[in-house]
Amino acid sequence: MDAQLDPTGRRDLLRWLLASVPAAAHLDAWAGPPSNYPDSYPVIAAAARDEGKVVVYSTTDLSAVAALIRDFEQCYPGIRVEYNDLNSAELHQRYLAEAYAGKPTADVLWSSAMDLQMKLANDDYATRYRSPEIASLPDWAVWRETAYGTTFEPAVFVYNKHFVSGDEVPATHADVVRLLTSQRGKYAGNVTTYDIEKSAVGFLFATQDSRIQASFWELVRAMGADAVELEANTSVMVQRIAAGKVYLGYNLIGSYALTRARRDPSIGVVLPRDYTLVMSRIALITKSAANPNAARLWLDYLLSKRGQTVLSGKSELFSIREDVPGEYTAATLRRELGGRLKAIAVAPPLLVFLDRVKQQEFLRRWRRETGDAK
Repeated sequence: MDAQLDPTGRRDLLRWLLASVPAAAHLDAWAGPPSNYPDSYPVIAAAARDEGKVVVYSTTDLSAVAALIRDFEQCYPGIRVEYNDLNSAELHQRYLAEAYAGKPTADVLWSSAMDLQMKLANDDYATRYRSPEIASLPDWAVWRETAYGTTFEPAVFVYNKHFVSGDEVPATHADVVRLLTSQRGKYAGNVTTYDIEKSAVGFLFATQDSRIQASFWELVRAMGADAVELEANTSVMVQRIAAGKVYLGYNLIGSYALTRARRDPSIGVVLPRDYTLVMSRIALITKSAANPNAARLWLDYLLSKRGQTVLSGKSELFSIREDVPGEYTAATLRRELGGRLKAIAVAPPLLVFLDRVKQQEFLRRWRRETGDAK
């Protein structure tokens, strides 16, 4: 994502990406909504065509979803996706500022910052809508028909195989602690993780880790003693690991890392053997949506078997549906990891660490243990 790209440049880039990505050849031609959709659905589709577009604010890189957008627009001719690629904190703040001011804003918010999305839904910024795809989703992935989990993405360890190999490759969270405390000379300045004050998904992973892992603060202290590099962007961290500028990344979004590892043999990815956190990008339709019918179509497509097939096959973002085959799917991860997977539920407990007192207390300790006092 290029934070300096102006709106015109973004539109030009989107057109180029969509023109350069071939249609998903393995999908049948679109023949209207699935048979399980309500009889009234064509009315929604017709109203959506009258609206002409759906405005999406998302944390998912534009390049990753070009095929998804192209297929949606082929399914629903006349409905354009106006896609805005933002970081998680920017997405949240921009939407609230526009909503408060009564300005044009997003129809759909789609973000990896599960806690911030849950707060918007809980604070009544989301429209209640029962998607016809709801029965195909895990129970934990939907909250009050307003917030929908759309992906199934593990938090992983990422390493450069030229510098980390053999017994050094950590298989568990405890292994990371042992590695960092026993080889400080090697790993000092060569470990990276999220700056949880700038990355909402980093804050999410850290707080969820602290609830599961008894030695969480010991691990943070070990990273701090090794002068951990804090970064807000997953792609930047993976790139630095690939270049050998750092050797090990902790708790990175697995979809980005595994995509890079497929084409770069120097990259290794570990799904932790003791437990693997799983994040789901939450989508919601805003109450201020100017194009609510197009928003419903986008959400339903995103959750549908067709949309999830494109999502996992082209965007490599791990389908949340159990009936979607392939490498990047919940079904495959569950076969490989079983009970070690710890999915973060779309539910009110996500709000615990957004309490101002708890949040500040957590951040103060994080700064102290990482040596990042402010």
